[in-house]
Amino acid sequence: MHERERDRVEDQIKTAAQPRRMIPARIGRDAQRYGILIALALLCIVLSIVSENFLTSRNIINVLRQTSINGILAIGMTFVILTRGIDLSVGSVVALVGVVSASFATTSAAGFIPGAPYMPLIPIAVGLITGTAMGALSGIAVARFAVPAFVATLGMLSAARGLTLIYSGGRPVPALTDGYRWIGTGDIAGIPVPIILFGLVFALSHFVLTRTRFGRHVYAVGGNPHAAKVSGLPVRAIRFSVYAISGALAGIAGMILAARTGSALPQAGVAYELDAIAAVVIGGTSLAGGVGRVTGTVIGALLIGVMNNGLDLLGVESYYQQVIKGALIVAAVMLDRSRKTED
Repeated sequence: MHERERDRVEDQIKTAAQPRRMIPARIGRDAQRYGILIALALLCIVLSIVSENFLTSRNIINVLRQTSINGILAIGMTFVILTRGIDLSVGSVVALVGVVSASFATTSAAGFIPGAPYMPLIPIAVGLITGTAMGALSGIAVARFAVPAFVATLGMLSAARGLTLIYSGGRPVPALTDGYRWIGTGDIAGIPVPIILFGLVFALSHFVLTRTRFGRHVYAVGGNPHAAKVSGLPVRAIRFSVYAISGALAGIAGMILAARTGSALPQAGVAYELDAIAAVVIGGTSLAGGVGRVTGTVIGALLIGVMNNGLDLLGVESYYQQVIKGALIVAAVMLDRSRKTED
């Protein structure tokens, strides 16, 4: 009788203890999932309090417009990092695509390309091809010749910057046509075109990564390349593809930047890869591959954009902004490492 009573009490104790163990675990999962969104909301609240200009519609549109370029770059970077890679060349590809595509849309007497300016579809197509080709070259080095991604894309960073200077002669490509500039300065129903393009890139990328076989393969390759290869997945083709995607999106970002400024600068895009990597890491994508969401990347890009805008409104010098951004990257990586240690 005493044994039955003891067993019943022990069962009650175990049952009562289960919810207590589940609650912290659930809170931890929610914090990991929504922490970056909560951080963005808190930052917006703080900035709206300390600066009366932050929540104006004009400033919000400006933040989204400025974030669009880094956001598009970061989405491409997400594909690469999900496969345990890195793409350090995107900033240089932005500059190269800018001058190449703009050379088909300039009305300058210097005449970079015979017959220019062409209708906007021509320079846009040339820009997409150029960006994709640069990404594909990095992909070949990584996937076919097993060159470490850091080394391959570091080399492409230098090569693309050199090609930019050679092609442009070190000079800007000015006087772009209104049709070409529309992709950077135009709007549809009051919404700036760069924001619309950012939204379209996000929607398509989210669909690819969550709803297609290719997206599942990207996660599988990043999670365990050996197991993916044994399972018969085309690991090389997937690795090649993500770098081509990153290059293509860098091309879109490069054309938006050139169109916004009205002149393609060979010095454009310097250190843009750092902001893109920061957005991806802050958004929760693991540098070890296989874990991450493009939604988190977009929120990470918005967090950086809001932070930069808020610090500008408060008159904080750009040097301090770099320090804060670096601290955010380190904190995000430390958080990622701590989660893996707990797992």
